[in-house]
Amino acid sequence: MPRLITAALLGALSLTACAQAPQPPAKQEAAAAPAPTPQLKPGQGATPDERARSAVAQLNPRAQVDYVGAAPLPGFREVIAGGQLLYISDDGRYLMQGAVIDLQQQEDVMQNSAALAQYRTKLIATIPHGEKIVFAPPNAKYTVTVFTDIECGYCRKLHEEIAEINRQGIAVEYLAFPRMGLGSQDHKDMISVWCAPDRKRALTDAKAGKSIPSRDCKNPVTMEFDVGQRVGVSGTPAIFSAEGIQLGGYLPPTALRAKLDELAAKKAPAAAAGAAP
Repeated sequence: MPRLITAALLGALSLTACAQAPQPPAKQEAAAAPAPTPQLKPGQGATPDERARSAVAQLNPRAQVDYVGAAPLPGFREVIAGGQLLYISDDGRYLMQGAVIDLQQQEDVMQNSAALAQYRTKLIATIPHGEKIVFAPPNAKYTVTVFTDIECGYCRKLHEEIAEINRQGIAVEYLAFPRMGLGSQDHKDMISVWCAPDRKRALTDAKAGKSIPSRDCKNPVTMEFDVGQRVGVSGTPAIFSAEGIQLGGYLPPTALRAKLDELAAKKAPAAAAGAAP
């Protein structure tokens, strides 16, 4: 059962991403420990929303439910828990995670969840612009957020192509995600990068395997790691559009531009319809 629970609530990212090391549960002071959560049975609750919440609590009492609403699939609620999107039947009995394909629209409705995208966008927006490491061309057409690590091979490959990504009209805003976990050497090295006088140079050097001076200061690395976990990042790199859509793990510059163009093309008719009198 523990493996099933983990799989249901902590989905994996693209296979082209470097996996995150398992994180130990956070230690809590005994005095601050919350009261035990009552054991709820699936289906318990007066409304579909309550039954969805009780189903998640039955699977994992520690899982935080951030959103419950109607799903595009009739008879199901859309739930965001632990940064992951789930569909739970209105009676609280069935749970789905993964892909749900609308054959008429030819799209994955879970991947294109507006609620999940909005949730991610709001969380990422809590990080001040000055705490990001930004590589941007003049007059960028698109901006992406990339949760990155300095040890991950695919993160290094993506950064090797940062100049070409910029030439494609894409600005990259890096956020720290030390995939080996808080307190690891990876975490300490990323603090050194974010505390460097020239963060961009330090990040480039670190991704090239060069040694960088050890530094410490007031830094956003832990905060950014926490936000990454809450939006569902479990591997690096993790690329998100400005609208909160996860574009994948590593993508070549031309493929990244093509995905952004595709998103823009889909958004244009909707925007035009909204502007019509």
